[in-house]
Amino acid sequence: MDQLFKIYRLTPEETLRIATLPNNPHNHDYEELIIAMEGELEHFIDFDTNTYAAPFVSFITKGKVHRVKPALKDGKCDMWVVRFKSEFIPEITFSLYSFYHNYATITTQKDDCFNRLVTLCEMMDKEYGIPQPNLSIIKHLLSALFMMIENERKKADAENDLLKTNSITFKNFLALLENNFRRPEGVDFYAEKLFMSARNLNLICQQIMQKSVSELIETRKLIEAKNLLIYTDKTVSEIGFELGYNEKAYFTRVFKKRTGQTPTKFKEAMQKLIS
Repeated sequence: MDQLFKIYRLTPEETLRIATLPNNPHNHDYEELIIAMEGELEHFIDFDTNTYAAPFVSFITKGKVHRVKPALKDGKCDMWVVRFKSEFIPEITFSLYSFYHNYATITTQKDDCFNRLVTLCEMMDKEYGIPQPNLSIIKHLLSALFMMIENERKKADAENDLLKTNSITFKNFLALLENNFRRPEGVDFYAEKLFMSARNLNLICQQIMQKSVSELIETRKLIEAKNLLIYTDKTVSEIGFELGYNEKAYFTRVFKKRTGQTPTKFKEAMQKLIS
């Protein structure tokens, strides 16, 4: 996806068209949120397949191997699909990994809360559809949407008691990372803070996100780097230093290796998208 944000409504016609296309397990370079008002979804993720009937909310984190197959139920399918780059809402996106790593879908009821989720999607779609959409407005609406979903997720946690030891450790690691990712700290720092070995922390991260601790640290740094490149006038050197890279050349090399572009080229490309 070459956009920071995209939203569309899945109709019965589009659902039938998708059913005719090849649909193998895959991953993608963006985050995806599905809010289903009608229909059902067969979802393969984490090597497990489940089918969910609307209403439900499903969030697929970037890089997760998965496959979704929307289908009609009672002749209906109506779902909002929201896609966005990690750097669009970096202050929220990374924490979502801890919320949704162990289950991607929350079943819910068509109550006032769910109706407000739908309304927020309609508001984002309306803003996105104008000739020059205000991305700041969309960011605030998307943040509000996730705050409401998180409230529903907490209810589900209380009812189902799904939290396990590794999940808690992973969430604690992400909380530590959020407070320290700008520092030049490595795996040992986080393992020590969590009173565990670097090996065990790596095993947990690999199990949950299929990434090492070092990869997650670097991912968080790069999400913030992209955010700073897009929304500030700071130089590449200033951004690299702020994120714990002492040399501009090394920061540029890491950034290009992970994104395929230098920081300068990335900034130029994003400015064209949002101008």
